[in-house]
Amino acid sequence: MRSFLTSSLLCAAFAAPFAMAQDDSPVGLWKAIDDSSGKPSALIRITERQGELQGKIEKLFRAPDQDQNPLCVHCKDARKDQPIVGMTIVSGLRKTGREYGGGEILDPKDGKVYKSKLVVRAGGRELEVRGYVGVPMFGRSQVWLRQE
Repeated sequence: MRSFLTSSLLCAAFAAPFAMAQDDSPVGLWKAIDDSSGKPSALIRITERQGELQGKIEKLFRAPDQDQNPLCVHCKDARKDQPIVGMTIVSGLRKTGREYGGGEILDPKDGKVYKSKLVVRAGGRELEVRGYVGVPMFGRSQVWLRQE
């Protein structure tokens, strides 16, 4: 019994850093909550490739009377008139300490691209996403909720 207890404690000690690291990762599926209405707006999947994050819209939460597959009519780059579902809206973010920054985020409602940073919080259950112009003080934040 004593060796079982010792083995269990050793396994827990080695597994703890990996579990904590996973909680700090923004990789996964997130429900975006609109900062003005407080209602869900989209599901965004964040992936990481070569240390860089990107996020694509997988689903939009829209009223039944709204177009369920809208196009980004206000976008000014290659995303102009492309479907919003499947669109990459977060890109170029790299980890710096507890934050991810140095990237950008697209607001498909108005087609504007903002500098962006994000922070995982609440034990990995929430993601604070900030879009800004110039410096982070001049921007707005949303809280996204982990879905996986």
